[in-house]
Amino acid sequence: MTGPILVAIAALASILAVAFAAAAATVPPSRRQRMLRILHSFDRSRNAPRAAATPFGGRLRPPVVWALQRVGNLVTPPPVRARLLRHLDYAGNPTAWPLDRVIRGRMIGGIVLGLFFYIIAQGIAFAFALPGAALGVLAGLHVPDLLVYNAGVKRQKDITMSLPDVLDAMVIGVESGLGLDAAMAQVAQLLQGPMPDELNRVLQEMRLGVSRSVSLRALAKRTTVRDLKTLVTALVQAGELGISMAGILREHASDQRMRRRQRAEEQAQKVTVKLLFPVLFCLFPVIFIVVLGPAMIKIAGSL
Repeated sequence: MTGPILVAIAALASILAVAFAAAAATVPPSRRQRMLRILHSFDRSRNAPRAAATPFGGRLRPPVVWALQRVGNLVTPPPVRARLLRHLDYAGNPTAWPLDRVIRGRMIGGIVLGLFFYIIAQGIAFAFALPGAALGVLAGLHVPDLLVYNAGVKRQKDITMSLPDVLDAMVIGVESGLGLDAAMAQVAQLLQGPMPDELNRVLQEMRLGVSRSVSLRALAKRTTVRDLKTLVTALVQAGELGISMAGILREHASDQRMRRRQRAEEQAQKVTVKLLFPVLFCLFPVIFIVVLGPAMIKIAGSL
């Protein structure tokens, strides 16, 4: 029963296909071409990239940035710029925070905190509005400075902690037959951290034609780590006098390992003192409440 039905459906589909083909063939060529041209133009207009209109914020941003930069340059004296540059060197000169952006950040911080302090002071008393705004502006101007300073302090601590490992790796490289430059290149390639980054910067300066002694002295100026400054002085003198680098690196590596152990012991001895105040003001009150609380409740109930 189903066989004849399927045959009939197939025959009907064949007849309809032939009819549609004949109808398509009878369409005049000019009309068919016109329809194809219209469809093609519609498809092309739909897929064409639309010119994105620049938003108002995008048009407003360059003048605002220019104004902030101009005012920031006016209110940032040369000594402050020199201090910011020095702190940026200590922080590793992050690419996301160049000097111009820090100066603009000082302006934004001054404006925001100035308005905030003005509103707060005006709510207290109108006479405090202008002094509060001035205080907010001064505080906002120093917020980026503090952030850059903290980043520099943290990075210098990381350099201090990683210096013994870097020296050990350099000693291994020099004693295996590598030169000082090749040993620094190997350390900069294999290790990660602020100290290998500084060595990589020294090597880049040397590739640009700067002498090794000048590059090492520039490294000493970019850091506050006294041990690294001493190492740089020893390496420069050894290079000028022709002294073997392996012995100097070995002595400094041994000294740095001893200093790191001493710092660890010092920090361990400070733990008891640091735990004193949390124990007195956080743990003991809770213990007193748990131990004496039920007794005090019973005494209060009996009275």
